[in-house]
Amino acid sequence: MTPDEFRSTFTRIESSVHRVIVGMDAVVRGCLIGMVAGGNVLLEGVPGLGKTLLVKSLGEAFSLEFARIQFTPDLMPADITGTKIVMEDENGRKSFVLHKGPVFHQVVLADEVNRATPKTQSAMLEAMQERQVTIVGETYPLPKPFFVVATQNPLEMDGTYPLPEAQLDRFFFKLLVEFPSLPDMRTILARTTTNEVPAVESVCDGPTLLAMGRLAREVLVKQSVTDYAIRLVLATHPEHEEAAEITGRYVRYGASPRAAQALILGARIRALLQGRENASVEDIAALAKPVLRHRVIRNFEGEAEGVPADAIIGAIVEAVRP
Repeated sequence: MTPDEFRSTFTRIESSVHRVIVGMDAVVRGCLIGMVAGGNVLLEGVPGLGKTLLVKSLGEAFSLEFARIQFTPDLMPADITGTKIVMEDENGRKSFVLHKGPVFHQVVLADEVNRATPKTQSAMLEAMQERQVTIVGETYPLPKPFFVVATQNPLEMDGTYPLPEAQLDRFFFKLLVEFPSLPDMRTILARTTTNEVPAVESVCDGPTLLAMGRLAREVLVKQSVTDYAIRLVLATHPEHEEAAEITGRYVRYGASPRAAQALILGARIRALLQGRENASVEDIAALAKPVLRHRVIRNFEGEAEGVPADAIIGAIVEAVRP
């Protein structure tokens, strides 16, 4: 695959998804960047904004197997990964047979993931990081490509549990889904209140998506750009000498090395989309908020004063000069 083919395919996928999804340009692009990078994506927004439809549309555009898991307080880990059940053959012999759960699909929508208990949320950790699941002591690989796109309601809503930091860190991006504007609302109503229902066109397949990811990893990243990404991550740690002033005041825990990996991979893909063969510090800075907003854990003072994570990250980007 060439860079021109990469951009052409990426653009056609966006156009196909936007036949169904109105607005949300940054969210759609963020999801696609995460999928090309081989990462998982977390979408946050109030119910009814089209998050579920977006994920399903992405799976259709890539011709990938899609499964939806509705997270509820009574959902059990086996409902996600599957289990082994006793089966009897025609000769009366009994044996254990694997009954695969929905996590064995290529695109898994974890809908309202923060409505399940922490025990059930933890069932996704192995799948999201190692691309495998362990059932009754045996390990089973998941299909390639494999992505988890989770949606969550704001934590202020009733019946939600905060996701553990270890699970949050396994999301490549956290994207905020905003309420649609007046023009977008008009388009949504025009598309959804008539007999004509738009459909997503299949643009490419799984091997093409994997080829796009391999090409993105070949984009040049200078050492100075890598160092900038590292310094941004270090600046989120209040105890580090690189810490920004706002970090020491409002942050309890900073981002992990996975954040630096996401910054570099995302910058490579962003550079390709803009027709460049090397990533820049501007690419790193542009992706700082979606990469870091779920990895920066505020302290008591930050939560009490209601300081948004995006405001902290914005101040860190301003403080850390290339």
